Amino acid sequence: MDLGLKDRTIFVAGASRGIGLGIVEACLAEGARVAITARGAEALEATRVRLADQYGADRLWAMAGDLRDTATIEKALAGCEAALGPIHGAVANVGLHPCPPGAEVDDETWDAGFSQNLGSAWRLARDAWRLMEPRGAGSILFISSIAGLGALGTPMTYGTAKAAMNHMAKELAVITGRKNVRVNVIAPGNIIFPGGDWEARSTGPRAENWNRWLRREVPMQRFGKPEEIGSMAAFLLSDKASFVHGAIIPVDGGQTR
Repeated sequence: MDLGLKDRTIFVAGASRGIGLGIVEACLAEGARVAITARGAEALEATRVRLADQYGADRLWAMAGDLRDTATIEKALAGCEAALGPIHGAVANVGLHPCPPGAEVDDETWDAGFSQNLGSAWRLARDAWRLMEPRGAGSILFISSIAGLGALGTPMTYGTAKAAMNHMAKELAVITGRKNVRVNVIAPGNIIFPGGDWEARSTGPRAENWNRWLRREVPMQRFGKPEEIGSMAAFLLSDKASFVHGAIIPVDGGQTR
């Protein structure tokens, strides 16, 4: 299916690996121009070089920086538009912050977890909305988690912040729909990729325990892949999803039930 993303500009936060990279590659395969951002400059540049070789340097723009910071977000969005043209889609994919299990979470960890998992998403959405509103078109996509759909025993800051993100997206959708700017959420399940948590668990000393858990909890009895999130993201960012608005879509092999 041609999603109609050719020459559309998509901005992706957290794009150097994993789910973010899966979204970038799906959009590039559809002919989009893509701005990639992440905190690690070296990994981001390596990603840019590899993708430029495959899709063309003119299809990509990259900037490293802390996407929790408003000034950095504003600079990145402005640089993206100067290099690639008006932003059609913005993907908020900054997440994860170390947090111990249980209720013993100190104030600093609590605040940092919400800044990473929720504040960063809000700031990107707010500033992307400011660009999209006058044009009367655009798509904002949050990458949440099934941990925000139910109590799964994840660290307190993570699941709680993702639940808040889901609600934030619905509230924002009420406002932005009037200007034809769509807001949606993907809630991934257990996605495995090099260097990620699930790779470490599935190959570590408790690998068989985790694999047994996977077979029990996930009807499809396997991990998801970044490209499976990327395909859904590309669809939601495209005009093929023109009446999908305010939706929270699990992509989890049936785990949410």
